[in-house]
Amino acid sequence: MAQRSGQEDPERYLFVDRAVIYNPATQADWTAKKLVWIPSERHGFEAASIKEEKGDEVLVELAENGKKALVNKDDIQKMNPPKFSKVEDMAELTCLNEASVLHNLKDRYYSGLIYTYSGLFCVVINPYKNLPIYSENIIEMYRGKKRHEMPPHIYAISESAYRCMLQDREDQSILCTGESGAGKTENTKKVIQYLAHVASSHKGRKDHNIPPESPKPVKHQGELERQLLQANPILESFGNAKTVKNDNSSRFGKFIRINFDVTGYIVGANIETYLLEKSRAVRQAKDERTFHIFYQLLAGAGEHLKSDLLLEGFNNYRFLSNGYIPIPGQQDKDNFQETMEAMHIMGFSHDEILSMLKVVSSVLQFGNISFKKERNTDQASMPENTVAQKLCHLLGMNVMEFTRAILTPRIKVGRDYVQKAQTKEQADFAVEALAKATYERLFRWLVHRINKALDRTKRQGASFIGILDIAGFEIFELNSFEQLCINYTNEKLQQLFNHTMFILEQEEYQREGIEWNFIDFGLDLQPCIDLIERPANPPGVLALLDEECWFPKATDKTFVEKLVQEQGTHSKFQKPRQLKDKADFCIIHYAGKVDYKADEWLMKNMDPLNDNVATLLHQSSDKFVAELWKDVDRIVGLDQVTGITETAFGSAYKTKKGMFRTVGQLYKESLTKLMATLRNTNPNFVRCIIPNHEKRAGKLDPHLVLDQLRCNGVLEGIRICRQGFPNRIVFQEFRQRYEILTPNAIPKGFMDGKQACERMIRALELDPNLYRIGQSKIFFRAGVLAHLEEERDLKITDIIIFFQAVCRGYLARKAFAKKQQQLSALKILQRNCAAYLKLRHWQWWRVFTKVKPLLQVTRQEEELQAKDEELMKVKEKQTKVEAELEEMERKHQQLLEEKNILAEQLQAETELFAEAEEMRARLAAKKQELEEILHDLESRVEEEEERNQILQNEKKKMQGHIQDLEEQLDEEEGARQKLQLEKVTAEAKIKKMEEEILLLEDQNSKFVKEKKLMEDRIAECTSQLAEEEEKAKNLAKLKNKQEMMITDLEERLKKEEKTRQELEKAKRKLDGETTDLQDQIAELQAQIEELKIQLAKKEEELQAALARGDEEAVQKNNALKVIRELQAQIAELQEDLESEKASRNKAEKQKRDLSEELEALKTELEDTLDTTAAQQELRTKREQEVAELKKAIEEETKNHEAQIQEIRQRHATALEELSEQLEQAKRFKANLEKNKQGLESDNKELACEVKVLQQVKAESEHKRKKLDAQVQELTAKVTEGERLRVELAEKANKLQNELDNVSSLLEEAEKKGIKFAKDAASLESQLQDTQELLQEETRQKLNLSSRIRQLEEEKNNLQEQQEEEEEARKNLEKQMLALQLQLADAKKKVDDDLGTIEGLEENKKKLLKDMESLSQRLEEKAMAFDKLEKTKNRLQQELDDLMVDLDHQRQIVSNLEKKQKKFDQMLAEEKNISARYAEERDRAEAEAREKETKALSLARALEEALEAKEEFERQNKQLRTDMEDLMSSKDDVGKNVHELEKSKRTLEQQVEEMRTQLEELEDELQATEDAKLRLEVNMQAMKAQFERDLQARDEQNEEKKRMLVKQVRELEAELEDERKQRALAGAAKKKMEMDLKDLEGQIEAANKARDEAIKQLRKLQAQMKDYQRELEEARASRDEIFAQSKESEKKLKGLEAEILQLQEEFAASERARRHAEQERDELADEIANSASGKSVLLDEKRRLEARIAQLEEELEEEQSNMELLNERFRKTTLQVDTLNSELAGERSAAQKSENARQQLERQNKELKAKLQELEGSVKSKFKATISTLEAKIVQLEEQLEQEAKERAAANKLVRRTEKKLKEVFMQVEDERRHADQYKEQMEKANARMKQLKRQLEEAEEEATRANASRRKLQRELDDATEANEGLSREVSTLKNRLRRGGPITFSSSRSGRRQLHIEGASLELSDDDAESKGSDVNEAQAAPAE
Repeated sequence: MAQRSGQEDPERYLFVDRAVIYNPATQADWTAKKLVWIPSERHGFEAASIKEEKGDEVLVELAENGKKALVNKDDIQKMNPPKFSKVEDMAELTCLNEASVLHNLKDRYYSGLIYTYSGLFCVVINPYKNLPIYSENIIEMYRGKKRHEMPPHIYAISESAYRCMLQDREDQSILCTGESGAGKTENTKKVIQYLAHVASSHKGRKDHNIPPESPKPVKHQGELERQLLQANPILESFGNAKTVKNDNSSRFGKFIRINFDVTGYIVGANIETYLLEKSRAVRQAKDERTFHIFYQLLAGAGEHLKSDLLLEGFNNYRFLSNGYIPIPGQQDKDNFQETMEAMHIMGFSHDEILSMLKVVSSVLQFGNISFKKERNTDQASMPENTVAQKLCHLLGMNVMEFTRAILTPRIKVGRDYVQKAQTKEQADFAVEALAKATYERLFRWLVHRINKALDRTKRQGASFIGILDIAGFEIFELNSFEQLCINYTNEKLQQLFNHTMFILEQEEYQREGIEWNFIDFGLDLQPCIDLIERPANPPGVLALLDEECWFPKATDKTFVEKLVQEQGTHSKFQKPRQLKDKADFCIIHYAGKVDYKADEWLMKNMDPLNDNVATLLHQSSDKFVAELWKDVDRIVGLDQVTGITETAFGSAYKTKKGMFRTVGQLYKESLTKLMATLRNTNPNFVRCIIPNHEKRAGKLDPHLVLDQLRCNGVLEGIRICRQGFPNRIVFQEFRQRYEILTPNAIPKGFMDGKQACERMIRALELDPNLYRIGQSKIFFRAGVLAHLEEERDLKITDIIIFFQAVCRGYLARKAFAKKQQQLSALKILQRNCAAYLKLRHWQWWRVFTKVKPLLQVTRQEEELQAKDEELMKVKEKQTKVEAELEEMERKHQQLLEEKNILAEQLQAETELFAEAEEMRARLAAKKQELEEILHDLESRVEEEEERNQILQNEKKKMQGHIQDLEEQLDEEEGARQKLQLEKVTAEAKIKKMEEEILLLEDQNSKFVKEKKLMEDRIAECTSQLAEEEEKAKNLAKLKNKQEMMITDLEERLKKEEKTRQELEKAKRKLDGETTDLQDQIAELQAQIEELKIQLAKKEEELQAALARGDEEAVQKNNALKVIRELQAQIAELQEDLESEKASRNKAEKQKRDLSEELEALKTELEDTLDTTAAQQELRTKREQEVAELKKAIEEETKNHEAQIQEIRQRHATALEELSEQLEQAKRFKANLEKNKQGLESDNKELACEVKVLQQVKAESEHKRKKLDAQVQELTAKVTEGERLRVELAEKANKLQNELDNVSSLLEEAEKKGIKFAKDAASLESQLQDTQELLQEETRQKLNLSSRIRQLEEEKNNLQEQQEEEEEARKNLEKQMLALQLQLADAKKKVDDDLGTIEGLEENKKKLLKDMESLSQRLEEKAMAFDKLEKTKNRLQQELDDLMVDLDHQRQIVSNLEKKQKKFDQMLAEEKNISARYAEERDRAEAEAREKETKALSLARALEEALEAKEEFERQNKQLRTDMEDLMSSKDDVGKNVHELEKSKRTLEQQVEEMRTQLEELEDELQATEDAKLRLEVNMQAMKAQFERDLQARDEQNEEKKRMLVKQVRELEAELEDERKQRALAGAAKKKMEMDLKDLEGQIEAANKARDEAIKQLRKLQAQMKDYQRELEEARASRDEIFAQSKESEKKLKGLEAEILQLQEEFAASERARRHAEQERDELADEIANSASGKSVLLDEKRRLEARIAQLEEELEEEQSNMELLNERFRKTTLQVDTLNSELAGERSAAQKSENARQQLERQNKELKAKLQELEGSVKSKFKATISTLEAKIVQLEEQLEQEAKERAAANKLVRRTEKKLKEVFMQVEDERRHADQYKEQMEKANARMKQLKRQLEEAEEEATRANASRRKLQRELDDATEANEGLSREVSTLKNRLRRGGPITFSSSRSGRRQLHIEGASLELSDDDAESKGSDVNEAQAAPAE
C-alpha cells in the first residue's frame, strides 16, 4: 500500500482541477434548473430543481432520479454556483448553510482532498488510508509559504503558526479536537514532525558559524528534535488503547508545548496531560483492549525479564477482560522493542525502566487478588495469599501488613482509631481503586520524566508553540462525569474560538473602515459555562458536587435534588420530563442537548483510596514506588467513604495535614491554567472528523459528519460568519466579473476601483444593508453573490444567444452567395457545351483540329520559345548575382561602421573599467573603516547584552517573589478550608450543648418539685448533717477550681496584649521594609534612565557612522537599495504596530479575566457571610450573659477614669500638633505643585520651540514606544497588585469575623461556667434548708447527690471543650499574624506601584502632547520627502511588477515546455497504443482467415455429403423399383422376401444415419457462417473505432500545437511590451532627476529654519539655568518635610508608650476585680458554715447579690469605656497611616520633580549635541560640490537614511549595521562581477571582431569568385553568340546553294562534336546529324532532277 501510494502523484491529493469547476456547461445547468438543497434521510441533503411554489410548500424535482416531491419552504437551502465547487475555504461560500458545507466537504473527500478551511478552522476528514502528502518534499513545498498561497494542509497551519511566532514574537497554539478515531493524534504527530524538520537546531548550526561562547560541540546532532519525536511512542504505549472506533485511541488529553529561541530553533518542550481514562486499566468493554504497554510487556519480554517481573500468560489476568486481542497490521513484540528504544533515546536509565515495568506488572497482579465471604458474617477474607506475595515482592511491601490493611483497615472515629472489617465488595473496590491510582501515578511520573528530558537545555525559550490534542464534544445516550468534564472543556475552547473570530472580524472591519455593530460571540456560551463552573449565587454543577462531597449523608440523589433546586430555572438547564427517563438532568450545550446520569458522581469526584495501603506504599522499600506515593497525605481516605455509604460512625469529612482536593476542583484549575495560556497565545484551530464507523476509505456518512460539524463548532463558526459580511471581493475582481451587469455605469477612461464599484452598486440597486464598501474590498452578506451570479449567467446567456443568431445569419448569407455563384458557373458551362455540340460535326473544324499539330512552323516557334526561356533564365540569374553583390558591398560597409562603433565602445569601456578600479580601491578603504566601526559596535553590544542579562536576573528574582506570594495565598486558601471544616464540627458540638442545656432545665424543674417534698420532711434530715457538711467541703473545692479558671482567663488577656504589641512591632518592621523597597525602585529607575542615555548616545554614534558610510555611495544602485530598506522598515514598523495592538488586546483580556475573578471572590464572600448569620445570633446571646459578669468590675474602674481623662487630653494635644504639621505639609505640597506647574509650562514652551528639528521626532517616538510598553507592564502589575490586595483584604476580614466568633464562643463558655457556679450555690442553700428535714427522706437526698455529681462531670466536659476552643483560637491568631504581614506587604507594593504609575501617566500625557505638536510641524516639512518617496516607490513598484511579469512569463514558458514534453510522452504512448491496436487487428485478421479456410473446408465436406446423399437416394429409388419388380414377380418373391426386408431395414438405418450426419453438418456450417459474420462486424467496428480514435488524437494534437504556437506568439508580444515599458521607466527616471533639483531648493529653506532654531536654543539655555535654581529651592523644602516627618514619628512613639501605660492600668483593675471575687467567695463560705442564722444569712446573701449586680454594671461601663478608647486608638492609627501615605506621596512627588529636572537636562544636552552635529553636516554639505547631480543624490540619500534611522527601533539598529556591511560587501562583489563582465564583454567583442574579419575575408573571396564566374559566363556568352552567328551564316549559305542547286560542302572544322557550355547546360551537334541533314538535302535536290 505504502509503495503504491509513494508512486502516486501527491499533487492530486492537494490541488483542485479548476478546469472541471469552471466548466460553462455546469454553470448553465445550475442557472437553468434553479438548483437547491432539500433534506434527505439517506444523503443528508439532495440536489433538486424548483418547479412550482404552492404557498408555504414548493414542488421540486430531484436531480438524481427525476422524482417530484413537496417540500416546506423553510427546509430548502440555497445552492452555491459551480464556481464555488470544491472551494478551499468554506467561509468564501456565498450561500453559507449546512448543506453547502457538507456538499463541499463530500466533494473534496471523494476527490482525495482531506483538508479544507472553514474560516479560522482547518477541517480534516480521516481518509483511512496512507496518502503521499507527508513526505519531506511536501514539507519543503510548504516551508516559507503563506497560508493562502498553498492548498489546505496541516503543514500550512504549522507553517503559519511558526512564522507568526517568529515575526510577531507572539506565542502560538494549535488546537486539535475531534471524536476518537478522527485523527487528532496523527495530525499532532504531523505538526511535531513539521516543526522538528523546519526548526531543528542542528541544521541551523550547520548553516551558521558556531559562536565562540559554545566551545563544546553537541554530541548528537538534532538530539532534542529526535527526543521530541520519540516522546510520542512512549506516551502512546502507556496512554493509548484499542477501542471499537480506533485501533490506537488516545485515552488522555495532552498539551505539548515546544519552546523556541529568538532565532526560531527548538530549545525544549513540555507536555501536560488531562483526564487519563484510568478505569481502562481495570476493565474494558467487549472487543476493546487496555493500554498497549500491558500487551507489549507480556508479548515482548524475554524469559529473564518475565521471571524478574513474575509475568504470566494473557488469560491469567483478570484485568485483561477480553484476553489477548491482536491489532491488525501491528505486532506487540515489535512495538515493545520500539518503546524500549524510545526510552533509551529519551535518556531513561535501566533501573528506571525496570521499576516502571515492575509497577505495570503489579497493576496486573492487583486484579488477581481474590476475596471470599465468610460463612457467618459479611467480612471478607483472603483464602490464598500467593498473589499478594507476588504483589508485595514487586512493590516492596510486607505481606502481612498489606493483607491487614486491605481486610481490616484502621479508620479514625472521633479521636480514636478503630479497626473495621471490610466486606468482599469493599475489598474488591479498594483493590481496583489502588490499581487505578498506581497506574495513574506511574503515568504522571512518566510525563514528568519526559518533560525533564526535553527541558534539559540551558538556552532561554523566547516563545513557544502549543499543540492541544484533546477529545471533542461527546454526546452519548447517557453521559457521566467524564463527559461533563470533556464537554465543559469544549465549551471553553469554543468560547475562545468565538472570541478570537470576533476580534479578527473586528480588526478586518476596522481596517477597512466599515460601520458594524460589534457582537462578542464569546458571550453566547457564557450562560452554559456559568451553569457548570459558577462558584455561588447560584452555585454551578461542579460547585454543588464539591459541596455535596463535604456532607457525610450526601448521595447522588441528594446532589441531583439540590442541583434541580438551585439551577432549575436556568435557561441552559432542563429537568427530566418523565419519571421513566434514565437521565437525571439535561444541559443545553452549543452543540446540542446532552442528558447526564449522576451515578457514582460523588465517588468519582472524591476518588477515595485505602489510606492504610497508601501509607504502606509510601513507606515501600522500593524507592521508585515510594516516590510515586510521596503525596500520600492528600488522598481521600476510606473513613470518608464509609460516611457516605453508611452513617454508623457519623464522621465528618476531614483531611490529613494537606488539602482535600476533589477531581472536579483539580480539573477546573488545570483547565483555567490551560485557558489562560491559550488566551495569551494566537490560536489555530484544527477540527478532525470521522467519516464512517466501518473504518472504510472513500465512504462518508452525511449524518455522522453533520453531527461532528455541530459538535466541533464548525457550524457555530459559520453562524457567526452569517451575522457579518462573509463574502469579500477585491474591487478589481468585482469590477472584472460583474461589470457586464452594468454596461453604461462606468465612463470610459481611468477610474479608481472604489468609485467604479460604488457606481456599479448604485446601478445594481442593491439594498444598503446587504453590502459595505471598504478601503480595498467590497463586503457582502451571505447569498448576495449567488444572486449576482444568477443575474450574470442570465445576461451571458442573452448575449450568447444574440451572438449565435448573428453568426447563423452570417453563415446563411454566405451559403446563399455561394449557391448564386454556382448557378452562374453552371450557365457558362452549359453555354460552352452547347457551342461545342454545334461545331463538332462541322468539317472545317475537323480539318483544323487535325492539321494544326502537323505544321512545322509551330515546332520552330516552340524551339525558339525554349531558347528564349533559357536566355531569360540566364539573365535572371545574372540579375540575381548582381543584386547579391550589391547586398554584400552594403553589408561590408555596415560591418565597417559597426567595427568603428565597437572600437569606440571598447575605449569607453576601458575608461569605465579604470574608474571602477578606482572605486574598488576607495570601497576597500571604506570597508576597513566600517570593519573597525563594526568591532567597536560589537563590543558595545556585548556590554549591553551583559547589562540586559543582569536586568533579566533581577526580573527572575521578582518573579520568584511573586510565586512565593502566590504559594502563600494557596496556603491561606487551604487554611480557610480547614477553618470551614472546624466550623462545621463546632456547630455540631453547639447543637449537642444546647440539647444538654434543655436536659438540665428539665432536671431543674424536677428539683423544684422535690424541694417542696423536702420541706415536708425536714425533721428526718437532721441525722444526716455530717454527710451534708462533707458535701459542702466538695463545693468549696469547686469554688477553688472556678477561681483558678478566672486566673487563667486573666493570663490569656495578658497574652493577647503581648500579641498586640508584637503586631505593632511587625508593622514598624514592614514600614522600614517598604522604605527600603522604595529606595531600591528609585535606584532601578535611575539605572533605567542611565541605560536610556547610553542608548541615545549609541544611536547618535550609529547615525554618524552610517552617515559617513553612506556619503561615498554614489551610484544609482545604492539609491534603489535605500528604497528597499525604507520599504522593509515600513513593514517592520507596521509589524511593531500590530504587535502593540495585540499586546493591548492581551491587556484587555487580562482585565476581563481579573474582573471575572473579582466577581467570583465576591460571590464566595457573600456565601461566607450567609453562613456566619447564625453564629452572630448565638454571639448576641452570649454577649448578654457576659454583660452580667462585667457589672462586677465597674466599681474598680471609677478610680481609673481620671487617669483616662488626662490621657485623652494628652492625646488631643498630640492630635492637634499632628494636624498642624499635616496642614503645613499640605501647604508645602501646594507650593511644590505650583512650582511644578510652572516648570511644566516652561517645559512645554521649550518643547514647542525645539520641535522644529527633525531628529526630535525619532527620539520622542522611540521613548513613546518604550513608555507605552512600560505603562502596559505597570498597569498589568497594578491590576495584579490590586487583585491581590482585594483578595487579602477579604481574607483578612473573613478571618477577623471568624476570630470574633471564636472569642464570643469562649465568652459564652465562661458565662456558662459562672452560671453553673450560681446553680451550685443555689443547690448548697437548698441542702442547708434540707438539714431540718426528716431522716425518712435520706434515699431521695442520696438521689439528689448522685445527680449533682452528674452535673459536675458535665461541667468538666465543658471545661475540656473550652480548652480545645482556646487552642483553636491560638491557631487562628497565628494565621491572623501571617495574613496581616502579607497584607502589609501587599499594601506597600500597591503604594509603590501607584506612585510610579502616576509619574508614568504624567510623562505619557506630556509626551503625547509633544508628539501631536511635533507631528503637525513635521508634516509640513516632510511633504517634499513624501513626494520623493512616492515617486521612488511608484517606480520601484513598476519595476517589481515588470520583474514579476517577466518571471511569470518565464514560468509560463517553462510550463509550456513541460506540457510539450508531456505531449511528446502522450504522443509516444498513443503511438504505442496504435501499434498495439495494429497488432490486435493483424491477429484478428489472421483468425478470420483461419476461420474462413475452416468454413471453406466444411462447405466442401457438406457438398460431398450432399452428393453422397443424392447417390444414396438414387440407389434407394433403384432398389424400390427392384422391389416393385420383385413384388410383381410373385414367383421369385417367396424365397427372398425375408432377405429383402432385412436389407430394407439396414438401408433405412443407413439413410437415417446419413440424415443425422447431414443435419449436424448443416448446423456446424450455420455456426461457422454466424461466427464469420460476427467477426466481420467486429472487424468493421474495430476499424471504425480505431480510425475515430486516431482522428480525435490527431485533432487534439493539432489543437495543442495551435495553442502552443498562440502562447509563444503571445509571449513574444508581451516581451515587446516589456521592452516598451523599460523605455518608459527610463523616461520616468529622467523625471526623477528633475524632481531632485526641485528638492535642493527645499533643503536650502530647511537650512534657514535650522539657523532660527539655533537662536531659540540659546534662549532656552538661559531659561534652563533659572529652572535649576528653582529645583535647588525645591530640594531644600523637601529636606524640611523629611525633618517634620521624623518629628511626627517620634510623637507616634510617645503615643504608643501612653497606650502601653493604659494597658498596665487595665491589668491593675483586673487584679482588683479578682480580689473582690475572692471576698465574694469567702462570704459564700461563711453562709455555708452558719446553719443556725439562716434568715440573717439569706438577707446577707440578697445584699451581696445586689452588690454583685452593681459591680457587674460598673464592669460593663468600664468595658464600654475601654471600647471607646480602642476606637480612638484605631482612629489615631488610621490618622498615622494617612500621614504616612501622604508623606510617601510627597516623597514620590519630589522624586518626580527630580526626574523631570534630569530629563530636562538630558534633553538640553541632546539638543546641544544635535546642534553641533547639524552645524558639522551643514558645513560638509556646503563644502561639497552641489552643482553635480551625483552630489544631489548623495544629499537626498542622507536625508532618506536619517528618516529611516529615526523610525527604526533601538534593538534593530545593530542588525541594520550588519545589513549595511553585507550590502557593502555585495557592492564590492557586484563591482568585481561588473569588472569580470566587462572583461568577458571585451573578450566577446574581440572574438566578435575576429569573426567579423573572417566573415569579411570570406565575403571578399566570394565576391572575387562571383566576379570570376561572371567573367567566365560573359566569355561563354560571347562564344555562344559567335557560334550562333557562324551557324546562321552557314544556314544562309546552305539555303543559297540549295536555291542555286550547287553541291553542299562542309568545312573540316565543323566535323566531330561541338559543345556549348552555358553554366552547366551543353548544346551538342554531332557529325551524324549533319550527315543526315545533308542526305535529306541531297534527296530533295535529286528528286526534281529526275
